[in-house]
Amino acid sequence: MENGISDEAVLRLLGERLLQYRLNLNITQKSLAKEAGVSVRTINRVEQGHSTQLSNFLRVLRSLGLLDNLEALVPEPAISPMQQIKLQGKSRKRASTAELKKESDRWTWGDEEA
Repeated sequence: MENGISDEAVLRLLGERLLQYRLNLNITQKSLAKEAGVSVRTINRVEQGHSTQLSNFLRVLRSLGLLDNLEALVPEPAISPMQQIKLQGKSRKRASTAELKKESDRWTWGDEEA
């Protein structure tokens, strides 16, 4: 999946993959719905690539044994050594409000071609 594809295309791809996982496990939509605590209609919507509540999506992933894979989707963020020094053991609560510098204000080595 690439950033350039639409949300609808991503949902379709995820739905197709979940459908294949379910079929590979030889599970019916009805039994997956019961295991996940959602309706058969919800399973059908997910597999068709339609939007659903995130909590329902998580229930389906858990029932298919795929919930642990979310770690790869949103890994634990690493804190740079400079941020660790600035924070002095505290956790960051907000993003900076400083505006981005203009291109002309940025420091350069001076050997870039114009």
